[in-house]
Amino acid sequence: MGVIEVDRARARGPRMIPDRPWADVILDQAVDAACRGDLVAGATALAASRSDPERRSLRVEALARAVLGDSRSVEALVVADQHNPDLWLWLGRARLEEAWQLKPDIRARAVQADRLQIFHAAMDRARQPLLTAAALAPGDPVPWECMMWLALGLDRPRADKDSVWYECTRRWPSLYPAAHARMVTLSPDWGGTAHEMLAFVRALASRAPEGSPIPALVPLAHFEHTAAGRTPMSRSGWFSFDAQREIVAAAGRWSDRGAGAAHPRSIEAHNAFGAAFYLADLRRPARGHLARTEGRFSRLPWSHLGDPGQHYRRACSRLKLAAG
Repeated sequence: MGVIEVDRARARGPRMIPDRPWADVILDQAVDAACRGDLVAGATALAASRSDPERRSLRVEALARAVLGDSRSVEALVVADQHNPDLWLWLGRARLEEAWQLKPDIRARAVQADRLQIFHAAMDRARQPLLTAAALAPGDPVPWECMMWLALGLDRPRADKDSVWYECTRRWPSLYPAAHARMVTLSPDWGGTAHEMLAFVRALASRAPEGSPIPALVPLAHFEHTAAGRTPMSRSGWFSFDAQREIVAAAGRWSDRGAGAAHPRSIEAHNAFGAAFYLADLRRPARGHLARTEGRFSRLPWSHLGDPGQHYRRACSRLKLAAG
């Protein structure tokens, strides 16, 4: 059952499903199996997504996190089936996720150089699997989306980052996770500027295809911009009036209630808008979006506040939302 409004259940809080911001039963089952060490369902789920880049990107990201610390299990599958682009993609993304766990704290300057070298070496291990996946499936944008994160982690020159973005978008112009990766690439924390980042998401949101959650990048960009100048603490002071107005307009440009199935990233978008409206104390739209997350919270944007689960639960409680 989804999230329902009941005062009685408010006391115990919503039933939360962490790190699974999707409505994909096949993916749920594949992740469960992968966590038990059974990778067959994951490989099948990836094979079934070859014609749907949005779903394919979501699935490989989730499956990579499911085998975090055990990418060698995927490597064993690759050895047995070396012409399978799904397995190469899974291996590359798994190594990418493992590498990000090693990213050094920029504040730890005394040990940063050594840790940065380890981080870059781990990150570089994802390169060849992703290039192989791209070669085996030339029309697939997902390996290129993964390589956007690779270029970011390796701190490649801007021209290299632009080139990978181009390769991805020429295969699938509206791929949501690629647009998100580009937004992060343009953010102040990664060598860009707030002006450049916000201009990018505004332009992209204005021409987003119907049903695409790309307008949700607007609140995410404002989170990135604001978080860079503060510590995760209080609810107050996150967004200016102009930012709030822009987020309201972006929400108005997106709906997942149209004909056909909802976008695979819809629940992520509801988290983004719901969190932004909650912090702006716009209770009605906040409740509307968070009610549609069905207890499935995403890491972003909640991690900007601190512990994602804690802040998601607090928002649902204050908005009188609980899972049933």
